[in-house]
This record gives sequence, C-alpha cells and structure tokens, in this order.
Amino acid sequence: MSSEAAGLVTIALAGQPNVGKSTVFNRLTGLNQHVGNWPGKTVEQKTGEMEYEGTPIRLVDLPGTYSLTANSEEERVARDFILRERPDVVIAIVNAAALERNLYLLAELLVLPRPVVIGLNMMDVAESQGVRVEPEVLEAALKVPVVPLVASRNQGLLPLVAAALRVAAAPGAFAPLRPEIRATHRPVLAAIAAGLAGKLPPLYPTDWAALKLLEGDAEIAAVVRAAAPEAWDDIHPLLLKHEDAYLDIAGGRYEWIARMVRAAVVRPRAGVVTITDRLDRVATHPLGGLALLLGVLAAVFWLTYAAAAPLVSLLGRAISGSLAGAVRSALTPAPSWFAAFVVDGLIRGAGMVLSFLPILVFFFALIGLLEDVGYMARMAYVMDRFMHRLGLHGKSSLPLFLGFGCNIPAVLGTRIIEDRRARLLTLLLAPLVPCTARLAVVTFLAPAFFGELATWAMVGLVALNLVVLVVVGVALNKLVFRGAKTAFIMEMPLYHVPNLRTIGLFVWNNVWAFLKKAGSVIVVVAAIVWALSSWPGPGMEHSVLAGLGRALTPIGAWIGVDDWRFIVALLTSFVAKENTIATLGVLFSAGERGVGLAGRVAAALPPSAAFAFLAVQMLFVPCAATVAATRQEAGWRWALLSVVMLLALSLAVGSVTYQVLSRM
Repeated sequence: MSSEAAGLVTIALAGQPNVGKSTVFNRLTGLNQHVGNWPGKTVEQKTGEMEYEGTPIRLVDLPGTYSLTANSEEERVARDFILRERPDVVIAIVNAAALERNLYLLAELLVLPRPVVIGLNMMDVAESQGVRVEPEVLEAALKVPVVPLVASRNQGLLPLVAAALRVAAAPGAFAPLRPEIRATHRPVLAAIAAGLAGKLPPLYPTDWAALKLLEGDAEIAAVVRAAAPEAWDDIHPLLLKHEDAYLDIAGGRYEWIARMVRAAVVRPRAGVVTITDRLDRVATHPLGGLALLLGVLAAVFWLTYAAAAPLVSLLGRAISGSLAGAVRSALTPAPSWFAAFVVDGLIRGAGMVLSFLPILVFFFALIGLLEDVGYMARMAYVMDRFMHRLGLHGKSSLPLFLGFGCNIPAVLGTRIIEDRRARLLTLLLAPLVPCTARLAVVTFLAPAFFGELATWAMVGLVALNLVVLVVVGVALNKLVFRGAKTAFIMEMPLYHVPNLRTIGLFVWNNVWAFLKKAGSVIVVVAAIVWALSSWPGPGMEHSVLAGLGRALTPIGAWIGVDDWRFIVALLTSFVAKENTIATLGVLFSAGERGVGLAGRVAAALPPSAAFAFLAVQMLFVPCAATVAATRQEAGWRWALLSVVMLLALSLAVGSVTYQVLSRM
C-alpha cells in the first residue's frame, strides 16, 4: 500500500555522485535524519523526516549512482528500493552544468514504474561555466516537472517538494517522454515482453524486465529463470542471438539525451576558459598538483593540531583535575571502591577520551570542506601515478584518504574499486593510514614526551606510517598479487562554493558517532580495565592485569618498554584506539595527584622508547570494528591476514626504531 494512503508521503532522492544530492537532503531534513546501513548491505542508508504544509514526508537518500544496471551494490540498492518499496515519487537531482552526463540516470529512472520530478541543481555553477539551461524548455521536452535549484543557497527546495507532492497526488497523470530502443531491436524487445507477460512477480514490470534482459542484466535473468522457467527457455535463444542489443539500448538513450540537450541547453562559445579549467591547470598538474596536494594535507594537519591542541590540553586538565576532584569530594560518603571506580575508572579513563573532541571537530570540518568544494577527486587524480607504483590506481586513494578520518569507512569505501585484486590490496593497506583516533592519541602524548619537538615527532610518525604503507604495498603487489595493473577512469566534479550546513552535518554525524562509541565501548573497556587492575589486590601491582602485562614485557623490551601498563594499553587499543588513553588514565591514576596524566605517563619512558611506543601504536593491529568490516568485505582469511601482518609490522618497526634512536 502506498505510504500516501497513511498520510505519509515517501520521496526518494536519486542522482549521480557530486550533483548536490546530499545538500538537498541535509537542507530539507536538517538534524531530523537517521544514518545507518541498508538491511544486509554495507551501503550507507540515510532517511529523514520533514513536513510541508501539513503533509508529513519521509525522505530517503538513495546511494549516488551513474546508472541502475546492478553492476555495483549502490546500483542494486537504489533500484531495489524503487521497485520493492515503491516510493510515492522519485526526485532526480541533476547537475545543470553537466546535464548531458546526468540525464543517463534519468533515462533509466523513467523506465521504472514510479513518477519522477527533476531538481535541476547547481544553476549558479552552470552560469559561472557559461552554460545556460532553460528549465521550462526541458520540462516541455521531457514532459516531466523540472524545478531549478541552487541547493547550497536554499533556493528552489520548497518548490521542488511542492512539485513532488503534486505528482505524488496524481501518479496516473504522469506521462513522460521516455527514451526508446533503436528500431533494429524493437521487435525483439516486443517479443521478449510478450513472452514474459503475466509470468513475473508483481515487483518486476514486464517491459522493464524485458529491457533489462536485452541489456544482459544477470540479476533479472536469474529472476526470470526462477519465476518463469518455460518462458526463459523460449527467451534465452533470442537473447543469445541478439547479444549486441545493449548497443541499441544505450544508443537510443544517448540520442534521446542529445535531443533534450539541444532543446534546453545553450553552450558557451568555443575558447571560453572556465574557473574549473583555470584551477585544474594547477590542481591536476603532475608536479604542481602533487605540490598542492602535499601543501593541502600539511595545512589540514597543521590547522587541526594548532587549533585543537590548546583545547585538548584544557579539556584534559578539566576532566582529570577539576571534574575528577569534584566527583571524588561528592562521593566521600560512598564506599571507597565505588569512588575509585567512578573517578579512576570512568572519569580518568573513558572521560579522558572526550578531550579528543576538538581534534575530531577540526579534522572532519577540513575534510568535509575539501570534499564539498570538489577537491577530493583531484587528490585521486594526482595520486594516480603514485598509486600505480603500488599496483593500484587513483581511485584507491579515495578510501585511503578516508582512512585519515576512520579506517572503517576506508575499508567499506574500497567497494568503489571494481577490480577485485586492487580492492583487496587497498583493503589491506587502509589500516596503515593513521586514523583520527591514533592521531589523537599521539597528539595527547607527544607534547608530554617530546616537549617543543612534539610537532616534528608527530610529522615523523605520520611519515613513518606512510613509508611503511608504500613498502608494504609494493611488497604485497609483487608477492601476493603478482604485479598486476589496473586502469583508472573517474569524473571530475566542477568546483563550487562549499555549503556550510552540509559540512556542519558531516562534522556532527562523525562526532556523534564518536560520542556514542565513547559512551558505550570505551566506557565498558575502561570499567573492565579498572576492575582487572584492582582485583584481586592488594594494590594494582598484584592485579590480574599486572600479571598479564608482566608476562608480555619480554615483547615490550624489543621496543624499550619495560612498564607493563603500556603493554596493556596497546592490547586494549584493539577494541578502540582511544582506549590507549582510557587505559593509561586508569592505570596511572594512582600516581601523583598534582601531576596530569600526560606528565605521569611521560616520566615512565625515555624518549627513544616513547617514540618507539608511539610508532607501534600508529601501526598496531586494526581496531575490532575495522577487522569486522574487513571480514564483511573480504572474508575471515583477509581479516586475519590484516591482523597478523600489522602485528608483525608494528613490532618490527618499533624494535628497529628503538634500536636506532637509542644509539643516537
């Protein structure tokens, strides 16, 4: 039953990547949105609620796709939602500055049995590029409602929703001008449709299924074989005889697109140089682009730590000093063990992780800015030549860049890589990119360990990680994947003014995810660490945790660490990297009360061992969630290989680092 019958209208947002679909979704739903995964899928699902003139609306942001051919999980999710959930209307967001490319997805949407409204976005960008699109002419040519938008400025969004509701209220009146297959194969398409008539599940429209069979869609072929085996026996020989039919299908769509563009688009005169062209002369230059990329990354890290470090220090002192003292005083009537649990276990353990918040806010804001203006794609392009040294291509750099935020989306992001060999290699390398959690641990400890040299120490640790990534990538490519190469094809989005609301929501969603983890996993681990460090007693030195840590100190001696508390902190970082600080906060809480955690930790290690410890921390086994994501994407064999490889690498690099530094 349509959701409209229950008073709720479901609108699906569809569009290619980089068309501003997320901006439209964020503008319309604000914070009233939910982010998760589609059931049984690794693709992100976004749903939101809004109301327009008393009508409640559920807005579903479909994954960005270039087509609906079911070659990727994103494409399957998008078309399955439209087929199975039957939204009241689909809003297709298209980029006015690149209309010809964007209309191919629209050509496929119009064949599906749901009404469509077009949001013609980035009209300002098109104008800056010298492209003039006439919405009224396009609407008359397509016979589909077309609403011009500048989503970044909140222009046209409410008229777009109003148009969608009008179409949803009268779906029977929707009669668009759909693309047709070229004449050569029209009789074949008609014969297939006649053979399927009345034999498919209601989810699959006969004409659409016939078209997909001619395109060679394996998923629809499997549906037909299962639902109508007799019809399949008649149709299959026809499909084999006309394997080239997909050319006439695509050709018919491109001819349809060309007619629409000729009718509604006025191109700039020949020789006009656009802003994007001027910027890309530097941003995509083999040398200038690489210099710019290094400068941008350096600026991101410098701005993050220069702005966040004072706030991190301030929060750390407030949590471990003022807050802990106040809570301890308030709990004076309570049993001593309970006060110790709350203050030393929770506040000085899990609570210290909250001091990372400024780092995360600044880092995600800068990454969101680069993504929103369109520079991330240029990063991938510039990195293409370098990535080929690892047997990869520029597209692999996108999930690796995501790894600076979190290794989990980096692993999940490898799904954009079509070649399985390149995907597996990128998946194994992703945990070697230092995520914000590892960087936050280093940012917290490096100033205490190295004082004024902390910035250089952090740069050296990040550089060490990247050198190891290169060496491991070359070795894996030659030894495991036998030096195979892959090609790289990618669309460059136009530069545009960033949308502060979109960036703000990106920061909020990531920070909120961190806070939920801090409020659940990290609190639980801190509580367990405190309990194991207190039992059976008397004192921490006689606890279960101390026994485990001492049993592993021979391994710690390889990196110059003979204090069992650091070994335990490394082990707990497997659950979440932030647990390193939470664990050290618990284990060092019995130290001198007037000295902050960083000072007490720094006094326990000489500089050479401290640097080696941080090097191991940066390269240590992925967190449990990253391992789970790796298993989900590639299976247990590759997940275990990742754990074993990084365990061996971290200890080897830490040992060599300690030996070299201790002799200097």
